[in-house]
Amino acid sequence: MPKNPRLLDDVSFHPCVRFKRWESERILSFIPPDGNFRLLSYHVSAQNLVAIPVYVKHNISFRDSSSLGRFEITVGPKQTMGKTVEGVLVTSQMPKGVLNMTLTPSQGTHTFDPVTKLLMWDVGKINPQKLPSLKGTMGLQAGASKPDENPTINLQFKIQQLAISGLKVNRLDMYGEKYKPFKGIKYMTKAGKFQVRT
Repeated sequence: MPKNPRLLDDVSFHPCVRFKRWESERILSFIPPDGNFRLLSYHVSAQNLVAIPVYVKHNISFRDSSSLGRFEITVGPKQTMGKTVEGVLVTSQMPKGVLNMTLTPSQGTHTFDPVTKLLMWDVGKINPQKLPSLKGTMGLQAGASKPDENPTINLQFKIQQLAISGLKVNRLDMYGEKYKPFKGIKYMTKAGKFQVRT
């Protein structure tokens, strides 16, 4: 039985879930199929504001008629209840006028493809005591005008044992088994499409 079922919006259930029981009592009743399976997927509605668990500080600047631009981003944890933010991957589609990038990461590895203009920074885990940053310069096309808008930063991450939606399993009951099963719940927050406009 989930705690805070009112948070759920646009729920998609595995076919093993008894939907009538969910509709009437907000209880998930099901006979699990063999093997791994996803019991349900859901989105948190706009009325239920969720604290974003990470932040991005950025300073990306282009100057008219200059062959150099500045690039600086820092990623940090926020509202993680002491849990580690891991699997952090930062990507950004740079403007056409960016020819190359000379960057130094404080942690992780980065690549910039001068053909596709895609910047990728594989950060890994975030250490709150030493926030990861990526700083440097961008080589710009000579005489190119300043881009109409700065690039968008896309972020992927995951946090084990944290459900930022606030949805929790209140109780887990099992019936019809002679052996004593191990009952445990594993939570994970994973970024879907997380974008920062610069």
